[in-house]
Amino acid sequence: MELWERAAPLGVLDDLLRVSATGGRVALVAGEAGVGKSALVTEFARRAGARARFHWGWCDPLVTPRALGPVHDIARRSGGPLADHLVNGAPPDQILAALLDQLDHPRTRPVLVVEDAHWADEATLDLLVLLGRRINQRPALLVVTYRDDEIGADHPLHRVLAALRGTRIALTPLSPDRVAHEATRAGRDAASVLALTGGNPLLLTELLDAKDDRAPAGVRGLILDRIRALPDRARELAHLVAVMPTRADKALLAGRDDQVDACVAGGVLVATADGVAYRHELLRTAVEDALEPRRRAALHATALATLAAVDADPGRLVHHARGAGDPDAVLHWGRVAAAAAARQRARREAAEHYRAAAAHADRLPRRERAELLERYGVAAYLAGVAADGLAPLRAAIGIRQEVGDPVPTGSAWRWLSRVAWWSGDGTLARTAGDRAVEILGTQPPGRELAMAYSNQAGLRMFDYAFAESIELGERARTLAEEFGDPETAVHAAISVGTSAMQLGRPGARAALEAAQAAAAAAGYADQATRALLNIAGVLAERAEFTESTPALDRAVAYAREQDLAGYLQCLLGTRATVRFQAGDWAGAVADAEESLRLPAQGGIGRVPALVVLGRVHGARGERAVARAHLDEADRHAGPSRELQWVGPAKSARAEHFRWYGDPQRAAREVPHALDRATREHAPPHSGELAFRLWQAGGGAHAPVDALAPYRWMIDGDWRAAADEWQRRGGHFLRLEALALGDRAAATEALRGLDALGATQAATALRADLRRRGIGGVPRGPRRTTATHPAGLTRRQAEVLSLLADGLSNADIATRLRLAPKTVDHHVSAVLARLGVTSRGQAAARAHKLGISPHSSNGPAT
Repeated sequence: MELWERAAPLGVLDDLLRVSATGGRVALVAGEAGVGKSALVTEFARRAGARARFHWGWCDPLVTPRALGPVHDIARRSGGPLADHLVNGAPPDQILAALLDQLDHPRTRPVLVVEDAHWADEATLDLLVLLGRRINQRPALLVVTYRDDEIGADHPLHRVLAALRGTRIALTPLSPDRVAHEATRAGRDAASVLALTGGNPLLLTELLDAKDDRAPAGVRGLILDRIRALPDRARELAHLVAVMPTRADKALLAGRDDQVDACVAGGVLVATADGVAYRHELLRTAVEDALEPRRRAALHATALATLAAVDADPGRLVHHARGAGDPDAVLHWGRVAAAAAARQRARREAAEHYRAAAAHADRLPRRERAELLERYGVAAYLAGVAADGLAPLRAAIGIRQEVGDPVPTGSAWRWLSRVAWWSGDGTLARTAGDRAVEILGTQPPGRELAMAYSNQAGLRMFDYAFAESIELGERARTLAEEFGDPETAVHAAISVGTSAMQLGRPGARAALEAAQAAAAAAGYADQATRALLNIAGVLAERAEFTESTPALDRAVAYAREQDLAGYLQCLLGTRATVRFQAGDWAGAVADAEESLRLPAQGGIGRVPALVVLGRVHGARGERAVARAHLDEADRHAGPSRELQWVGPAKSARAEHFRWYGDPQRAAREVPHALDRATREHAPPHSGELAFRLWQAGGGAHAPVDALAPYRWMIDGDWRAAADEWQRRGGHFLRLEALALGDRAAATEALRGLDALGATQAATALRADLRRRGIGGVPRGPRRTTATHPAGLTRRQAEVLSLLADGLSNADIATRLRLAPKTVDHHVSAVLARLGVTSRGQAAARAHKLGISPHSSNGPAT
């Protein structure tokens, strides 16, 4: 096992070894199972080398412990008088004398190690007390390891520890930063790994080596052996607590004091502020998984009955109802827990509770069933898993139609439209939206019709039909205000303000900001976040990169606060796009990868992140990875029918094929989307797509309403375009404009691409310059750099290899004999080349590329 975060304990042991020359010392190494006590002493022995002579003895968890087991271990290796005394059954004083003689050596310092003293027999414990009284007369070190979590108040080891009076070295779990580093390096979710292992090194190692997040067999043995040693009633309590995630509170422990004490003394459970718990969730799940299914269900039923009687958290009751297989309880408590979670803005939890309850919805009357299914559909949308909400909403619509409820039916159609849009089905979104207006239009006007109009206003906005969007939005707002519906009024105001902002109307952004403030003040989290997304999104889409950056930061922070994963996924992808254009590719990749890690499902929210990753990897020569991202982006964007997703995906694909020498394929990607962008008057997309087609040799001309710098690049005014992109904060687009210029401009573009690590983009530009007859441009990176999977120099590859091994910058400087500042520069360059922002991400990225020292291919240079 690699030794993590143990430099200080190793230093204490080394100091004790050094000062033992003037009189023996005792080190008491304490910690829970798996925290690394043995690993620490083993590493200490390795580092001590020829300076010390180690004598090892172990105590074993046998039903009947070996008498003087550790001493037998030492004697077996050394032989001599000590072995003879043991064979002959000599009295303790003679055995002690022989053992002390083992600690005399003319050239090396003796170190006596007794491992796992918590399992020691009485004879060994007595001998340790005697040894502690004599050790100061020898130039020796005694090291005793033990599990301090397995010695209850009455454990006999306590008297030994008091007599030894040694230096206590308490090993603590690993820090969250170290756990996150190792989890990231292994491609696992850091928060989940920390929750499961609690920073225990053994559990961490076992979990990262396992194929999934369940407890591996090696760890199960740690806790199951302890439970088997408990008395019957204490074992029953341990099993009950095993079905209680996180803790078992006092309600479950009433009248069980003896069992609790036995479980705590046996190292199975630990006391908490309000009950008891397993030390690690991994240990608890190991015990729970080992239970026979019927036994597990019965324990859940016991927990459910007990906790329901004391008004426990409904979320815990749902857990036990599901574990007990009690559908009526799941149906009841699932709805209670979902409503409570929704009030607390726990979106994913609300959706999951509704999902659990909805599985038993057929036990309800039809109208209640429809209401439950509708709530589930809406909760899924808010949790960012919109696709999960489609089926329940369809089912609810069927029930509403059966019972003849036109207004609830129309409302359900409107919700289906919204959920379909987020799931990426543009056709269904529009069909359902029209159906909602059609049904509600036959009924007396009210809130539902106002929201249906507002929903249509949003859909028209996505089609760049801004005037129609404003008309529908104003109709919705008027109707909502007439019926005293502030939420629908603000929803409509957001659509109106966004469309007006797209049209560049004065005061539009201020109106949109006012709508957002009103939504936030009223607690309409969905609408407030939508407004922030639209403000930032309009700025980003119109290539106002500098201005969009603070708007995106604000929106990302708000979406996080409101726990709206769908919005957050989309916002992170949009910010990644802006950072890509700004030249912050490390930040862009970090945002894009976080976006794709979120629990939000499929649909349009993934498209911006996929496009960014496709462009970065493609520019850096990682063709297969880039193509996979761009293919997926295209699959998600297509069904949406919307240029805001289709345009960037097609543009990136055209760019990719041109970089890799296939201009004909590049040209085929663009025309359909360009025709739509021109027809729908979508200036950002029509300009960009026209430029991609022109780059591919398609002879395109940008529409007159396209963004000016795109038109200038096509028309040959590259200098004006470069200046305008710089004003807007578009560093990469500026490089694209400079690439169209004279030798000096093209040289600047090449240097900019090289600085970004965009080796493939630079290669394509050099080839283009040769075709244009422009010579004298600088050559590309050295061959070893160009052929490295991440475009690293040989020295950078060495730094990455050591960085992936967990070495600090100072350690790397020592290993490579470089100045610390030089290493700092190398590390910064490596992070930038890999497109990451942390050392852990760099290690994980290196592993994914097969250039980590821990990859099967070994380090690449």
